[in-house]
Amino acid sequence: MQNTQNIQDIVAHFRIEGEVDSISPLKIGHINDSYIIRNKKEGHPSYFLQRINHHIFRDVAGLQQNISLVTDHLRRKLSEAGETDLDRKVLQLITTTGDKLYHKDAEGNFWRMYINIEEAQSFDTITPGLAYKAGCAFGRFQAMLSDLPQEELIETIPNFHNMEFRLEEFNEALKLDKAGRALNPEAQYYIKEIQKRAEAMCLPQRLYREGKLARRINHCDTKVNNMLFNKQGEAICIVDLDTVMPGLVLSDFGDFMRTAANTGAEDDRDLSKVGINLEIFEAYAKGYLENAAFLSDIEIEYLAFGAKLLSYMQTVRFFTDYLNGDTYYKIQHPEHNLQRTKAQFKLLQSQEEHFAGMQAIVNRYKNK
Repeated sequence: MQNTQNIQDIVAHFRIEGEVDSISPLKIGHINDSYIIRNKKEGHPSYFLQRINHHIFRDVAGLQQNISLVTDHLRRKLSEAGETDLDRKVLQLITTTGDKLYHKDAEGNFWRMYINIEEAQSFDTITPGLAYKAGCAFGRFQAMLSDLPQEELIETIPNFHNMEFRLEEFNEALKLDKAGRALNPEAQYYIKEIQKRAEAMCLPQRLYREGKLARRINHCDTKVNNMLFNKQGEAICIVDLDTVMPGLVLSDFGDFMRTAANTGAEDDRDLSKVGINLEIFEAYAKGYLENAAFLSDIEIEYLAFGAKLLSYMQTVRFFTDYLNGDTYYKIQHPEHNLQRTKAQFKLLQSQEEHFAGMQAIVNRYKNK
């Protein structure tokens, strides 16, 4: 985190109204540093300032252009639908005094600013009620963006949800075995289980190449805490738009199920706690399908598969990092990535066991 004077210097590069009263750092997320900038002048907005991690998002100009295109499109759609109070329903970027979407400081750090959405809350724990609202919100989000030309957007993290690419990374890690872990009997078990499912899990990429599955503009981080709710508990705004880019809707649907419809933690030591929460799965699927009218029949057919796909993908990613010597994910102990691998794989096994039930839920709501 930067000191207050540094932040004031950075704020001075943005076109804000009023005058800075206070600067408060926020402890949210794992990638970007964030601050709330309070205004001295009554009636003027407060602001949300972020340092962009340009080591992860290497094309900052492209990233910011993505966000600008998406938020402008969403605002236009909501306005056409007769909705008001749009600054609470869509993120609003603040430009710099040089009319840019970001500021680069003397140290090479990149910064952006939004109008802060006041009197809003987010949730880290899930309930069926929240899952339904999240499904409605993400379904509507994708629906509103379904006619935004994809060629105008970049991939902010190339191949982020590309299963074939993730398996290439896994195979390279296995071949090099930099940390000398691949011959461990426990590691051998997960290597075989990953390899056993590899061809089946690459099916969506093959269907895309064959022209059977379309690419859509996705959020690519569909967690319940990436939504803001008003004091009445209604979803008002989807946030954290860094990974909004073209992809397959199966991954957006699946990632919510991987994170929210899990009875255990992502790195649970007690694997008996890990499994698919079908109540959450059903609530989200219902809300999503009620609002995602743009989906094709084949996309709906493979939605439940998307849950398995993302659990498998994260199993592969955690295990790849374990083989590489823990170079990507932050760890709390030497076996942390293996522990994560075990928990994600247990979730995958539970999804495989309950797959018929997951499919039945999707079919129940697909025409409603």
